[in-house]
Amino acid sequence: MKYKLLFLVFICNITALFAQTLPVGMLGNIDDFYRRQQVLGNDTSKVSYMVRPLYLSPVVQEHQRLDDSPEGLSKEYFRSLLYLSANQKMAVYALPVVWQNQFNSHHPYGINDGAMIGAKGYQTLLSAGIYARFGPLSVQFKPEVVFAQNAAFQQIEAKKYPASFNSAYKSYYNKIDLPERFGTGTYHQFNLGQSSIRLNFGPASIGVSNENLWWGPGFRNALLMTNNAGGFKHATLNTTRPIATAIGSFEAQIIGGKLEQSGVVTSQESQFVPKAKDWRYLSGIIVTYQPKWLPGLYLGFDRSYIVNASTMGHGFSDYFPFLSGLEKSGYQSGTVNLEDSKKRDQYISFFAKWVMPEAKSEVYLQWGRNDHAWDLRDLAVEPEHTRAYVAGFRKLVPFRGSDDEFIQLALEFTQLEGSSTKTTRFSEYWYSHYQVTDGYTNKGQVIGAGVGPGGNMQSFDISWVKGFKRLGVLLERSVHQNDLYYAAFPNTIEPRRHWVDLDATLNGDWTFGQFLVSAQLGLAHSLNYQYRFENPVPNQFWVWDKYNANNFHAKVGLVYTFN
Repeated sequence: MKYKLLFLVFICNITALFAQTLPVGMLGNIDDFYRRQQVLGNDTSKVSYMVRPLYLSPVVQEHQRLDDSPEGLSKEYFRSLLYLSANQKMAVYALPVVWQNQFNSHHPYGINDGAMIGAKGYQTLLSAGIYARFGPLSVQFKPEVVFAQNAAFQQIEAKKYPASFNSAYKSYYNKIDLPERFGTGTYHQFNLGQSSIRLNFGPASIGVSNENLWWGPGFRNALLMTNNAGGFKHATLNTTRPIATAIGSFEAQIIGGKLEQSGVVTSQESQFVPKAKDWRYLSGIIVTYQPKWLPGLYLGFDRSYIVNASTMGHGFSDYFPFLSGLEKSGYQSGTVNLEDSKKRDQYISFFAKWVMPEAKSEVYLQWGRNDHAWDLRDLAVEPEHTRAYVAGFRKLVPFRGSDDEFIQLALEFTQLEGSSTKTTRFSEYWYSHYQVTDGYTNKGQVIGAGVGPGGNMQSFDISWVKGFKRLGVLLERSVHQNDLYYAAFPNTIEPRRHWVDLDATLNGDWTFGQFLVSAQLGLAHSLNYQYRFENPVPNQFWVWDKYNANNFHAKVGLVYTFN
């Protein structure tokens, strides 16, 4: 079983003193390839795959290379040695060149593409770099260059909609930095990409980074951290491998970072309150636990806070607010709630994953809230208030009697639309806030679930997989900003205005010598694009002037390795 051996070589070295990482979503399938090995029972590492990026191993000696593997996904595949000192304490590597391209024919579409933006037309991202280690010090420099045609498309003009929509739309975008279009011309960006500087001691690493993070078990969405936006500058203290204890294995990460504005000024200035020029401080923690007595079960939680830098305090609790209590009543002083006075927004989620190698399957759930419960009584009475969740399942079915060839079935449900409690008590949309008015975004894109504020998504993937190679189809239904929809049309029965995308995408991943190729080709049919609905016919409920749209989308990514 060459793929099992490949995976075990990877795992045997992940525990060593090395801090090169495998970027989140690198062509969409490489880190998922390793996660599949856990489902197949080839993993004895206790790695949860719920705290990413993954950490690669130290220098692999020549005899450890898997030259007979057509995938070639040994450690050397992700770096090429340029220099190694005589005592092997200093080494410099060339990292693979990554070139990603995408195209949208009608309007912006797609999630989880890092520093790429939502744009119509052609867009490309190019990344390359070096990795160096000097004893416990490691430096990974892997910047990214992004260019987008950013062609014009039909945008929402709130004033042409009913007054209720105009008001709701204005309120929505006054609480989040999420532009429909990134300016009026071509878009260019240079950023630090997947770069970091770290000091590494055994299973721990401390340093500064600009890498994308993914926290949670989902494969299409996660509530707090994903690669839906570009990476952001942050200090990090984290484990690089699971830490074994008498009760089980733990992984953890603590971050403090800087979220930046998009810099995009809306074309409807009269409808919006200009945002103050300010950055936001993001602090967060994630902890996962694999109980010793329950192999295959992984539990965890993550929590984060954001606050505008101009209103942030300078005490310990201001830099590490995620260590504070969970009950809002604990911050009450007389008639003043001290947490509200700090003008910050907090998120928390709990998650679990159960891996069943005997059945070659896994099931997972992430459940979160974007506000404190007042106390335990409040939590018990209305646990659904401000909640969101991601739930999923994956199954690998042996194909053609082979032990390394499977049909993969994956299903995931994401729900960010608010619960019915929003009709009786105030709640913000996920990722937006009335005090932190740029919301949970970095450079104009949500850093959490790509489905976005108030959105819902159902995803079904069926693929043939063999090692890294994959051919399949992804079917998705996405509902845009349903919380905005219900706020825009209050006290009316108007189901015809929902904006729903129905998408079918062909996916393929393959290796050709030193190249890894990933391609996607799909068609998204948007029902009632941008909530448009005109001239309803009396007494004929489903007769109206339809406004649907079709968007052809394509992605092609190449990774070139120097080996």
